[in-house]
Amino acid sequence: MARLALALALHNHQPVGNFGWVLERAYRRAYEPMVAALERHPRVRVALHYSGPLLDWLLAEHPAFVARVRALVARGQVEMMTGGYYEPILPAIPDRDKRGQILKMNRAVARHFGTAPSGLWLAERVWEPHLPRPIARAGVAYTIVDDTHFLHVGLEESELRGHFITEEQGARLAILPSAKALRYRIPWAPVDELMAWLRAQASDGVLVMGDDGEKFGLWPTTYTHAWERGWVEAFFGALEAAEEWLEVLPPGEWVRTRPARGRVYLPTASYDEMTEWALPARAAARLPALKHELAAAGREDVLAFLHGGFWRHFLVKYPEVNTLHKAMLRTSRKVWRMRPGPGRDRALDHLWQAQCNCPYWHGVFGGVYLGHIRAATASHLIAAERLADGQAAAGAVRARREDLDADGRPEVLVASGRQVLSIDPDEGGSVVAWDLRGVRVNLVNVMTRHAEGYHETLRAAAARGEAVLAVFEDVESIHTDRVRVREWGLERFLIADRYRRASFVDHVLAGGGDPQAFARGEVAEIGEFAGRPYQAAIARAGRRAAVRLVREGPVRIAGAVVPVRVAKTLTVPAGLSALEVVYEVTNAGAAAVAADFAVETCWGTSGPDALVAPIAAAAGAGRPGAGQASPADEGTHTGEATRVGDLRQCADVGGFVLADPRWRATATVHAASDARPRLWIVPIEVVSASEAGFERTFQGVSVLVVWPLALEAGARWEARLSFAIDESPAARGQ
Repeated sequence: MARLALALALHNHQPVGNFGWVLERAYRRAYEPMVAALERHPRVRVALHYSGPLLDWLLAEHPAFVARVRALVARGQVEMMTGGYYEPILPAIPDRDKRGQILKMNRAVARHFGTAPSGLWLAERVWEPHLPRPIARAGVAYTIVDDTHFLHVGLEESELRGHFITEEQGARLAILPSAKALRYRIPWAPVDELMAWLRAQASDGVLVMGDDGEKFGLWPTTYTHAWERGWVEAFFGALEAAEEWLEVLPPGEWVRTRPARGRVYLPTASYDEMTEWALPARAAARLPALKHELAAAGREDVLAFLHGGFWRHFLVKYPEVNTLHKAMLRTSRKVWRMRPGPGRDRALDHLWQAQCNCPYWHGVFGGVYLGHIRAATASHLIAAERLADGQAAAGAVRARREDLDADGRPEVLVASGRQVLSIDPDEGGSVVAWDLRGVRVNLVNVMTRHAEGYHETLRAAAARGEAVLAVFEDVESIHTDRVRVREWGLERFLIADRYRRASFVDHVLAGGGDPQAFARGEVAEIGEFAGRPYQAAIARAGRRAAVRLVREGPVRIAGAVVPVRVAKTLTVPAGLSALEVVYEVTNAGAAAVAADFAVETCWGTSGPDALVAPIAAAAGAGRPGAGQASPADEGTHTGEATRVGDLRQCADVGGFVLADPRWRATATVHAASDARPRLWIVPIEVVSASEAGFERTFQGVSVLVVWPLALEAGARWEARLSFAIDESPAARGQ
């Protein structure tokens, strides 16, 4: 009698840099209960994948758990899968890193589980047609992608009951389709309904489901559903009771023992939701609605050919992701040029940790909006690049023009042994990354407030009064159509910035503004400087490098348009974590200009509880001369410190001090000019989606030094900002 086969693959992953308490919670609520259930049901045979970051944590914190999984492997119940060790999106990293990460995981699986893996878990099922070659050359026989990938080339669901062979330049790889119908039913459907659905399927092949292990206990409501109410226990029992008509086996065994259905060539794809998330905001809002319209009209036949965007568009959608990605590619080239040996091995491991996929995209899960994950990625990148540069950068400072973000226009990279600055002339002449090598911190680890497609869903639900507070009393999939919010009134925070948040963003503002209005985007920007192109020139003088950035832009005052020239010179010294920025603002028109001139610096603090304190302006503070000022010109007494998560304005300041214990560094900033500025402290908060619903998250802080600007025709005004970073002694010795 022919039997239907069912192949389950459970992928378990925690990103590099995640909090230990999160991993422990995942272990207690999802990973350990699942292994215990498999131990109780020896005839339920599955594939398991543990990503490298999670495996490293398990080995350190719960080694007995790893031994239990090894015992399941030994008795033939569990097949272990490989993957990129630190769970990278494989198409996004160089081929040498693809191979290196897979081989590292292959060795780890063999060492800790006593088996050679034949299948690869493809991170986020992001597929591109070139992948068979590097995957196969790393010794892998098969991988799993979504059935969506197959439907896009015109195959029918009824044809997807087996595995196929694909190839690239003759390198072959078996590929299995994971059924969306199963992914949406497990573990949400009642067990009896699920088993009836399985029995109704044709019995001439295999149904595959590859999905996250966290859905069995860690996602909201699932612990109660999966374990306290016994869904998994009932499901596993039903699988064992159905052995007359249902064979449960690992996917690798199916591939080894059954013939392939034929060849297939798949397009670039990921799972349906990921392709929606990758779209620009307007399209991302429109596509789900269009799918619902077609389904309601009975046009399911069209839906198979209606798909979203391309994963790599995240590099366009979020400039912050692109900056991180291109820094990773730059660092990879440097590391692979190192001489083979322990030093390169250490650098490679830092590089590969920085390739963990989580901060390179965003969807239902936090992704790039998780500041601590971005910080961990930056930390490993900085460590890898520092090892690759070695002594070459120790006593010098270098500045060069280079297309850092692959947009066809040059940026400026300034590097010393202590810090690396990435300056984008086309983005307002701003510093988009500022790496401190000693403490391995990117000071500009912030996120711009981007428009998101799901923001329209929240606006509409709030307007109709249909948003619900996420209290999770009922079992519910993360794919629910209900609009869940973590707090009321989130729609008030749906504000998109007009420019990229970075450091040394220049604003000419109408007078009378305050931090509250600036946070809401309600202070009139009467000049065109923030996010606009500057001309850049590099100058070198001994052990210092200077970058001069100039823009002449219009300022609109009382119906008149006045040309104003803003010039700023950033000077980086060798051997110090310091920076000096001199501003010159010139009225190049025939009418007077009266406005506020604000210099915005953005700081990627580890949270809203980092502290900022204003420095009191010294009596008699005067105009800076030739970029120099005496100590008497600078205030030395700080005012009361405040959280960077709180809106605040301080008058008559001479600068500020910003301290974040997790940085192991303190930034002291002195401001000098012929006028006393105000200080605006503006937390950057976004509304993002997560598996728990819509929530407000802290993404960093903007600190603005705001000067009153009064320029007659032809007049020029100058100011200077001096930055000194005090790193902890322990960090300096790293």
